[in-house]
Amino acid sequence: MNTITAAESVDTNAPATPDVPAEASSPSAAPAADAADEAVSADAGTEAAPVAEAVSTDAAPATAPAAAAQPGSARALLKQLQQEFPAFRDCLPLAIGIDKQLLARMPGLDRKIMRAALGIHTGSMRYLRAMEKAKVRYDLDGAAGAEVTDTHRLHAKELLQQRFKKEADRKKAEREAAAEEEANRQRQEKLKALASKFSKN
Repeated sequence: MNTITAAESVDTNAPATPDVPAEASSPSAAPAADAADEAVSADAGTEAAPVAEAVSTDAAPATAPAAAAQPGSARALLKQLQQEFPAFRDCLPLAIGIDKQLLARMPGLDRKIMRAALGIHTGSMRYLRAMEKAKVRYDLDGAAGAEVTDTHRLHAKELLQQRFKKEADRKKAEREAAAEEEANRQRQEKLKALASKFSKN
């Protein structure tokens, strides 16, 4: 299956960097991603998500503002991106090659941190919900571009289903553990009551 990755927005033709975030489709990272993402994205990370599908369109913005202080973490960068760019603020499906656009706007941006931030963003529940129904992709300023393929919509839907199942399984396990703990507590109370009764006799 053609997977959507944080590279969905990352240029696959760019120089390879050793620490690109893992594919957000990895089910084992889902719960962490959700919790972290809710904090950063208002709705939804640390699971990486669809960043490979967005192969660069070579359409880098013409203007490149002076570089600001570089964020020290992926989450700090993501928060900054959400404040500065409509595509991140409104959680729009990202254009292929969004990494090139970011590098043009933010010279000197650490690629490792950028890819990790993209992975968190595209792995969020909010982003996956948007991708599931999306028709087109958007650049940093929120301008519509290329269409979202059926394959990418389907992949987002599958990731959401995996996430929901994992959450349901987690809650079920918690309920069972709580029930077992309560049963043990009741058994201990009965044993104490019996011990107390026999000690009086």
